[in-house]
Order: sequence, then C-alpha cells, then structure tokens
Amino acid sequence: MRGLLFRSLGAFVILAALLASLSCAHDQQLVSISLKPTTEDFGVADPSLNVQLRALGTYIHPAVTKDITDQVTWASNTPQMVTVNSTGLIAPGGFACGSTLVSATVTTNHSTGDRSSSGALVTGYMTANVACLSNTGPILTVNFLGPGTGNITSSPAGLSCASTAGTCSAGFVSGTPVMLTATPTGASTSVTWGNCPSPSGLVCTIPSLTSSLVISATFN
Repeated sequence: MRGLLFRSLGAFVILAALLASLSCAHDQQLVSISLKPTTEDFGVADPSLNVQLRALGTYIHPAVTKDITDQVTWASNTPQMVTVNSTGLIAPGGFACGSTLVSATVTTNHSTGDRSSSGALVTGYMTANVACLSNTGPILTVNFLGPGTGNITSSPAGLSCASTAGTCSAGFVSGTPVMLTATPTGASTSVTWGNCPSPSGLVCTIPSLTSSLVISATFN
C-alpha cells in the first residue's frame, strides 16, 4: 500500500513538473495593438491642437489587455499633415490637409516551445483627418492637357491624382512650399508644365503658395 502511495506521489510530481515546463514554454506574447481613439478629426490645420492617443496591447499566455502607450514606437505616415511625438500626442502638422495614418509598433522577442521568434513587428493604426477648408488657405489645382498619361503627387502630401482624372485640387496652409512630381506612364516619357513658378524636368516647385494657383501638366 505504501509503495502504491509513493508511486502515485511520484507520478503526480512528474505530471506537475511536465505541466510547469509546458507553461514556461509559452511566454506571454503580444498578438495585436489597438489605438484609442481609432479616428480623430481636426477642424483646421492648427498645430496648437492636440490629442493624446492610447495604445492597448492584446496578449496571450495568459490572455490579457494592457496599456502599452509608453512602450510603442509612434509614427505618422504624413508628418506634414499630422505629427505624433514619442508619447503618442498627435497634432496637425500645419502644412497639409486630408487623411493619414498614425501607427504604434512594438518589436517582439519571444520563444514558443522549441521555436524561437525575434524581431517580429506588431503594429496598430488609427486615422487622423485634417479638414480642407477653402477659407483656411490657398487651393492648388492641376489641369491635365494632351493625350499623354501620368501621375502627379505633391510634397507635402495632399494632392495625388492620375491624368485620367482631368483635374485635381488640394488645399494647403498659406505660405507652404509645395513640390509637384510627375511620373509619366504608358508611352509618355516627359511632362511640360504650364504656369509653374519654377519648373525643372518632372518637378514643379512652388516656393511659397500664398494664393490659389492653377497649373497645367501635359505628358508627352
């Protein structure tokens, strides 16, 4: 009877050790990040406006949600439109209007069982919108002429369109320097700018956009 008891206790100890080792093999793992708020709208491109974002991390082993706002790396897809600092505070950049994404990223380093993983990125996103109001700044318009084809984008971001659109416009804060870049497509290889203050090949530079301006682009 005593031998049976010792054998039972031994089996229990082995089972407990096995379960403990299996538990240790599954380190807590970050699987997703959500940002709060998910969307933020700024009525004007005023850099003095700001909103604090929060990053919430969802983990497994065990399942739990944590505030990881101070553990993520923050970034804005379009800093000219919306800036974000190292603590997750966003504000209009003051140089463009429209929509952009703000991200929060963590580089994980964990092991699962006999397989290790290091350097995996987990990223969450939110959308920030800056209103384009005609009375807050000049409008830049591009008219496409001729049969050629191509695309035009602006820096800072805000204007992006293809020649098939015929025309496109975007609002910018007064005094913003704007650079338009043309990318010919199809059989087109070059572009001719019209009414551009400083044309140079595929680039049209506006040193300071202080009033609404209409520029033409002809892909050749």
